[in-house]
Amino acid sequence: MTTYRIGEAAELLGVSADTVRRWVDAGRLAAARDDHGHRSIAGADLAAYARSLAAGPGAGAHRSSARNRLRGLVTAITRDAVMAQVDIQAGPFRVVSLMSREAVDDLGLEVGSVAVAVIKSTTVVVERGDG
Repeated sequence: MTTYRIGEAAELLGVSADTVRRWVDAGRLAAARDDHGHRSIAGADLAAYARSLAAGPGAGAHRSSARNRLRGLVTAITRDAVMAQVDIQAGPFRVVSLMSREAVDDLGLEVGSVAVAVIKSTTVVVERGDG
């Protein structure tokens, strides 16, 4: 069975280790002590908790077939006469979107504003995260 230490779980969830410790202490996330007294979280428990976070506040607020939503901070906008590139930092992930300049202006996007990258794709490449 795969287990994760607090720091590893925090990195995977995109939060601080202190946040994960608080969730464990509050009983929101199950953890056990290993032989050295360190807390570890079973992979299945961590996956279930991650799913519950994704279904949290705001989930279902949009009627859309897209299921991949990454909320983040706009870190850069590059515009030309017709198109724009918008960079969003969503936790540890950088998401880059190419859209019309008109769309950027209509959305009122600017560096420092919060945005949600909604991703729908028929091709998703999955790689193992260990190693």
